[in-house]
Amino acid sequence: MKNIVILGATGSIGDSTLDIISRFPGQFRILGLTAKSRDAKLEKLIERHAPKVVALADLKAAAALKKRIGNKRVKVLAGEAGLVEVAGLAEADLVISAIVGAAGLLPTLSAIQAGKTVALANKEPLVMAGEIIQREAKLKGVSILPIDSEHSAVFQALHGERHEDIKRMILTASGGPLLRHSDIEKRKVTRKEALAHPNWKMGPKISIDSATLMNKGLEIIEARWLFDLPPDKIDVVIHPQSIIHSMVEFVDRSVIAQLGLPDMRTPISYVLHYPKRAPLDLPSLDLATVGTLTFEKPDLKAFPLLNTAYETLKSGGTLPAVLNAANEEAVAAFLNAQIGFTEIEAVIHQTLEAHSPQSADTLEAVIEADEWARMEGKRWIRHYARC
Repeated sequence: MKNIVILGATGSIGDSTLDIISRFPGQFRILGLTAKSRDAKLEKLIERHAPKVVALADLKAAAALKKRIGNKRVKVLAGEAGLVEVAGLAEADLVISAIVGAAGLLPTLSAIQAGKTVALANKEPLVMAGEIIQREAKLKGVSILPIDSEHSAVFQALHGERHEDIKRMILTASGGPLLRHSDIEKRKVTRKEALAHPNWKMGPKISIDSATLMNKGLEIIEARWLFDLPPDKIDVVIHPQSIIHSMVEFVDRSVIAQLGLPDMRTPISYVLHYPKRAPLDLPSLDLATVGTLTFEKPDLKAFPLLNTAYETLKSGGTLPAVLNAANEEAVAAFLNAQIGFTEIEAVIHQTLEAHSPQSADTLEAVIEADEWARMEGKRWIRHYARC
């Protein structure tokens, strides 16, 4: 039986992971669960899965949960320290890292330093501190298995292949809900419109990132560290149907693609059972029913944040951490109706312009850059909120 820890258990990836686990009774044990603040949902998961330890980042939510469950046989931890402790549980065999945003950095690093195999659904740790995470993973002999559908596709396409034979990887992007919107239309986009992804059911933050194409930009940076490839070997193509999840072209010009219906349970099942595959009772891909697969180059004028991510990756240092932090603050401000949709891009660019890049080879430098970018981003949010 494989012992599983799920960081971010109450989100969409957590839901899908627990759904897959429930389909294979006797193969997995839920050892630890964490959440940000949804104590009521976490309590239901405790009743259903009987973990040994849980943690809530929100101190009030953790206290409320402790008060309600009384003497039930589960240890309840609180705050960032609690998340880090659950991530590094000695008995864990696999840690699913699905905490949204920069909050996932320290718990993910804790799992790696504890020598645990990490299944990564949270791209931000590698965006912020890819050099540090890969250095620690190599030191501890830890495998990092990608859950993101695009990176899972590349991981599968590379199975049994030589790294030196890779010519380039091609990450596919649906284009999100605003693919055909004009600049004028984007200025008037509502929260509801930006969240309405045509293919995937995701949380609010990643849904907005998909609408700006920042999600693909973050995936480019993540891919650089996951697969040890330079930016000029990582391409993006718009593929609205989300059937081809990504491709790898090799030096002999052969291209291997991974296809499937858009359902995160498939890549989650792959990492849970890796290196084997397990049968899933899910709909099969019927290409005759799909009919047409289309592709186009991304419009960098319409989606400038994609190019911003490329340039940030090329410059390196602490810039990716700043990019991520500014984006998190700007997206949160848009979701809270403080700024308009197009001002997400403005906040990010202004924050990047103001930053003096440093080396990102220490955790302290990364965290300092993250904190600085959040303050600078909030300053620009206040500026645009007054306009």
